[in-house]
Amino acid sequence: MTTQKHNQQTVGFVFVNGAGLASGIWSKVADGLEHPCLLVDFPLREGTIEARKELALADYVTHMQKQVNEWGVHKFILVAHSLGGVLALRLASLFADRLVGFVAVGAAIPRNGGSFLSVLPFPKRILLAAIMRIMGTKPPESAMRTGLCNDLTPEQALEITNGFIPESMRVYTDRVDASIPDVPKLYVKLIKDKEFGPALQNKMASHLSPQYVQRLETGHLPMLSDPTGLRLLLQNFFLHVNG
Repeated sequence: MTTQKHNQQTVGFVFVNGAGLASGIWSKVADGLEHPCLLVDFPLREGTIEARKELALADYVTHMQKQVNEWGVHKFILVAHSLGGVLALRLASLFADRLVGFVAVGAAIPRNGGSFLSVLPFPKRILLAAIMRIMGTKPPESAMRTGLCNDLTPEQALEITNGFIPESMRVYTDRVDASIPDVPKLYVKLIKDKEFGPALQNKMASHLSPQYVQRLETGHLPMLSDPTGLRLLLQNFFLHVNG
């Protein structure tokens, strides 16, 4: 997390990661941006899964809201990835007077304030809910390697699989109960994504109704496989928002 004091005219980026990941996954993207960046953390990352088990989606959002409130930047663009899209929608509704842009990077955008699971096709939604109830929210290592990590280096894949942090079940099942923010929006489609296929990304992009759609030839984690490409898209979007 980066915290600095800035004037009222400064516009920064707030990054929200996906499930199981740490906020530092955005570091290679944020470090090259010429704007203040806040990489928000999810709650109880150092604790056990038992400690996180009772957390509701609202608890995640409240934890992130506190970090934004303590940050010295007034106006910002929200950048969300994967499951983080659901959290970012709620966060955006809490900061409507400060939000100037919203970027969804292969992010889950439910319809009508639904849950993360609601974005999935019906059979997969039911299957995943059943698996998570029985096996928990950490996927098998083999599934992570072929899905999350399909275009990463062996070293990157090892870091992701070893460091994956199981989330609360409710962050997947609670409704977001927030509308799409009324600010300029960008959806970044990830063309080689094995977690969210093209049809699902198209559906989520349609829910967001963005003014801009861009593509990256990456898998599900472009902040690792192509941080430069993702950073350029964010810089260009910043120019559109502030031009």
